[in-house]
Amino acid sequence: MDNCRLIELTSHGDNRGSLIALEKEHDVPFDIKRVFYIYDTKRGTPRGQHANKKSEQMLICVSGSCRVKVDNGKGMQEVYELNTPEQALYTGTMLWREMYDFSGGCVLMVIASEYYNPEEYIRDYDKYIELVNGGGDIGKCIFILLLMLKVKI
Repeated sequence: MDNCRLIELTSHGDNRGSLIALEKEHDVPFDIKRVFYIYDTKRGTPRGQHANKKSEQMLICVSGSCRVKVDNGKGMQEVYELNTPEQALYTGTMLWREMYDFSGGCVLMVIASEYYNPEEYIRDYDKYIELVNGGGDIGKCIFILLLMLKVKI
């Protein structure tokens, strides 16, 4: 998938422990506007289940593990297992994401390129598929217009 990839993060450590620093342009491929984290997720409960129109994200499992299913809406799906803070999953715009199979104590940090805006979320999978594949209201209007023209000819 072109706009989704794993990114290895550099860990610095010594006998006191480890540290990972994230810097714009070095580690994060976008301007950071929001950071949030998901934790205390009940077993068997998926999270995400949406796509973002404009937001790019990096998902980092800072503790525990989880799986992330990424769907491009065009028949390609990939599942990633996040189980180390030394790895991030970059997801670009217009990708359907579902996080699931959270381990006990899992903390999933998400770094986003956009501020929270409920209007930029696509929460209906069928609508997402339609938008990704050129549908939507304009596509429906063109389709109906073509049907009407065909009937008249």
